[in-house]
Amino acid sequence: MRPSEQPTRQLSEGKAISQRSCPSFPAWFPILVAAILIMAGCGYRFSPGGEHIDPGIRKVFLEPFGNRTSEANVEDTFRLAMTDQFVKGKRFQIVDGEDQADALFRGTVKALATTPLSYRTTNLAAEERMTLTVELTFEERRTRKIIWKDENFTGTQEYPVASLSDTETSRKNALSKLANDTAERAYRMLMSGF
Repeated sequence: MRPSEQPTRQLSEGKAISQRSCPSFPAWFPILVAAILIMAGCGYRFSPGGEHIDPGIRKVFLEPFGNRTSEANVEDTFRLAMTDQFVKGKRFQIVDGEDQADALFRGTVKALATTPLSYRTTNLAAEERMTLTVELTFEERRTRKIIWKDENFTGTQEYPVASLSDTETSRKNALSKLANDTAERAYRMLMSGF
C-alpha cells in the first residue's frame, strides 16, 4: 500500500488521522533504552588515578601515626602498610620530612577490637573477627587544605583460634593482613575522591 493510499479515520472536528501501525518492540526494549540513557548521562566514574588531586602534589610525607589502643606498635604496622600503598601507586614520591613534602598524610589508630565469630562445644571461641578503626587525613602542606579525610575508616579480618601459641600467630598474621587490606582500600578511596 502506498502512503497516499493508507486508510484514514475521520475525527469529530473533520481532521483525518492515519491508522498506521506502530512498530512492535520486545517488552524489555524500553528498559534497555532507559539503562543506556542513564549510564550515558550519568557523570559517575571511578578515577583511581587521583585526577581530582592537584597534579602539583607529587611528594608526600607520612607523619608518625597515633595509637589510642592498648595494642603496642599497631600504628607502625598500619603506617608501613599505608606507605607500601603510596609506593605501589607510583603517583607520589614518599619523602623523609615534612619540609620536603607537597602533602601530608596523617593517621591515628582509634580502635582495635576482637569479637568471637563462632564457638566450640566447650564455649571457647573457634574463630574471631578483628576490627580496626583509623582516622586518616591527606592535606596540602602549605595551605593545610584537606584533600581527603575519613574519621572512622574501618576494616575487618577473621582468624582461627586454636592453641594459645597458634592463636597468637594467627592473630599477628590477621593484624598484618588487616593493616594491608585496610591501607589498600583507604588508598583507593583517597585516589578516587570518596
